[in-house]
Amino acid sequence: MNILPRISCSLLPVLLCTALLGGCKGKNESPLFLESNRKAGEAEAPVKDVPTDILSTQKAFSTVAKKVTPSVVNISTVSRRKVIQPLFEATPFFEDFFGAPQTRRDKSLGSGFLISPDGYIVTNDHVVRDAESIQVKLSNDKMYDAKVVGADRKSDIAIIKINASNLPTSVLGDSDKLEVGQWAIAIGNPFGLDRTMTVGVISATGRSNMGIETYENFIQTDASINPGNSGGPLLNVYGEVIGINTAIVSAGQGIGFAIPVNMAKPVISQLIQKGRVSRGYMGVTIQPVTDELAQSFGLKQAKGALVNNVIKGGPADKSGIRQGDVIIGLNGSEVKDPSHLQLLVADAGVGKLSKVSIFRDGKTFELGITLANADTAPTLQEKHGSQQQESGSGLLGLVVENAEQGGGVVVVDVERGGVAEEAGIKRGDVIASINRKRVATTAEYARAVQQAGQVGRLVMLVRRGDASIYFALRLK
Repeated sequence: MNILPRISCSLLPVLLCTALLGGCKGKNESPLFLESNRKAGEAEAPVKDVPTDILSTQKAFSTVAKKVTPSVVNISTVSRRKVIQPLFEATPFFEDFFGAPQTRRDKSLGSGFLISPDGYIVTNDHVVRDAESIQVKLSNDKMYDAKVVGADRKSDIAIIKINASNLPTSVLGDSDKLEVGQWAIAIGNPFGLDRTMTVGVISATGRSNMGIETYENFIQTDASINPGNSGGPLLNVYGEVIGINTAIVSAGQGIGFAIPVNMAKPVISQLIQKGRVSRGYMGVTIQPVTDELAQSFGLKQAKGALVNNVIKGGPADKSGIRQGDVIIGLNGSEVKDPSHLQLLVADAGVGKLSKVSIFRDGKTFELGITLANADTAPTLQEKHGSQQQESGSGLLGLVVENAEQGGGVVVVDVERGGVAEEAGIKRGDVIASINRKRVATTAEYARAVQQAGQVGRLVMLVRRGDASIYFALRLK
């Protein structure tokens, strides 16, 4: 009698496979991979004693990411741009034959950060400029339509708003206390990759004359900033916003720029309160102080901003500032160069009395000036002509003749390789003064050059179009 239980034939392959799998790993066989005993595995970590400062730094970065990321938003915009027709658009009959110019819808991405629980967001002006629609995505993946509250092209800062409440907000820090070498953390939306965090250091501060914006005082960092990071926060290890990521150098890596948060704060306030920014206006045109000009004017260092023209009736004219003055300070802050003075004047406040430090004729003194609104600033317009009374000068390599209007002498020819050409003097320039003495005629010009030849150098004030420029020339 067969007492063995019957086993279904369909179960035999399963049992057979189970038996084979159970025998696959013998006692002496190694596992396919090693797992760390820090994860309940059987192997020890390759490095047992990690320095505590490294662990602390790592934890600090993770903490910043957890605390700040919820206040960082992704911004997507849709704008309509004109399609260029290079061959035919210049003709006045283009629209008659081809209709209205075609447009295309462009989509772009950027970043921003919340500064209030009710939905005010800071970003770059160039992120939302000319946008037909703006959408904001929060860290919880909720989407909101946004509108522009105010934008300032000169500083590249904009405020947008969404209709929401109880939102996480960023904390603004103090960018004036930054030092080169401190940690810098960027969070944003590069290439559409949500809330990417990169880490680097502060590479430099006070970067200006970059040709990016009108008002520049950038923080430079090597924390990776890529397209889509624009408008996002640059943070310190405390999670405080120290800058607004705004630009990169496309030709190289590790060179990104952020707007200092202290420069952004007054702009943010004005944009929220009135939708635009009002800046101070002094009423002068200025130029850098070169080493040659500093020596000619008697300055110990090539610092400050040289006044090459004073607009009649402006704040500077009323306060007593003159052409040829060197502005070396404003409200207790030392002026480094013209760009720095431009920033100081912009932030000084409209209608407020300011103290300007002047260097004139070897002496330093202060003047009071009440800055006007830059929106009401007049434009400087000067015209000149010439009369056919020529005078030559072998010392400078110039041929000049009397100007018709405004006084001075106009340059009609520049000797190639001469002192004037090397200094940058061009045909059409009007020489207004030499060594800070007015030159009204060719005769006065010739006498001034002859006297300067005995000293071996001169300072020349030149009008070029609507601008006035000082040149320092060394005579051969």
